[in-house]
Order: sequence, then structure tokens, then C-alpha cells
Amino acid sequence: MKAIPITADTLSLARRLVWFEEPEKALQNTFRFAAYAFARATHEDMKLLRTYLTDDDLRDALDHSPPGIIDPRSWAYWNSRLGRYPAPPMPRRRL
Repeated sequence: MKAIPITADTLSLARRLVWFEEPEKALQNTFRFAAYAFARATHEDMKLLRTYLTDDDLRDALDHSPPGIIDPRSWAYWNSRLGRYPAPPMPRRRL
């Protein structure tokens, strides 16, 4: 998966979506950042993110999403939006 470039817009987006850590650090792990975007981003936020990530990248991000970030409603929506219906099982924590 491609890295999301660090720009003024992506840093601003990272500050809003992953508010509890430095935006540069949030953007380092694209899979994790995309998971927060799936759960919290607005339509405008996703338009910005989709200038850097293709639908295949977003499907890959869903496949590698860390457990516990995306809520069931967002999981179903984004899988459906990206052509995967029914949605596969959500990521689960393994103990």
C-alpha cells in the first residue's frame, strides 16, 4: 500500500482523525490511519484521502485493519462501497 504524503492537508486531517498522537506518526502506518478514516472521516475528508489512495488501496486497508477501530456500521458501509457484499467478518483481537 502506498504511503500517504505529508502535506498541510494530510497533517490537518491526521490531527482531526487521530487526535491523540502526533499527525506525522499517525500518517506513518497507512493501514491504521485508513481504519481511523473509515470510522471517523467526513465525506470531504475521504475525498482528500482518495486523492492519494485508490479503491484497491482502500480494500487492502480493510483487509489489514487493526481490530477495535472500525465500528460495525462503518465496516459494512465501506465494504459495500468498495464492492464487497456481504462484508467479510470484522477484524478480531486474538488473545
